[in-house]
Amino acid sequence: MTSTRSLAQTGAILAFAFSPFVSAVYAADLPDLSKTPGVVRSELTQAVICNTKWGRDARHVTAAMKREVFKRYGYSGNTDPRCAPAGRRGCEVDHLIGRQLGGADVLENLWPQAYGTHPWNANRKDRLETRLRKDVCAGKITLQEARDKLVNDWTKAYQEYWGRPDVSTIGVPYPVRQYV
Repeated sequence: MTSTRSLAQTGAILAFAFSPFVSAVYAADLPDLSKTPGVVRSELTQAVICNTKWGRDARHVTAAMKREVFKRYGYSGNTDPRCAPAGRRGCEVDHLIGRQLGGADVLENLWPQAYGTHPWNANRKDRLETRLRKDVCAGKITLQEARDKLVNDWTKAYQEYWGRPDVSTIGVPYPVRQYV
């Protein structure tokens, strides 16, 4: 693993060096960066990232990897109460740096992220990842800037685009795949 300072110097999978900036969020809203520092596939250039139809490519996160992620975080699995608060939808094993931004399918880039938590959840992070990729591909931000926004507190990056989510919608299902 190599720090981001060596990004252009290596062809290996890279782990991000960071200064975590933790905000007032619920415990499971952000990954434990000592377990999930964020890792990218260095062979994926911006051109490749912008020309790939994400979601149609092959994923390489196995069931065994998912079980290990839950174990690392002390979760019993997808039905752990932290994954499904108040009986809401469970967790996904999410990439800290999303695959559509070159995130690697390795344990150091995976964490359990709940769908049913508010205001922060997997759907909101997915929305942000899609927006960041669009901005990278449009030349508005660099690929490194997009990755840093995810590693250094994705909830702050989300708020840069859309503001703080309305907490009056707690209990109302978040619309899936309604990306701007």
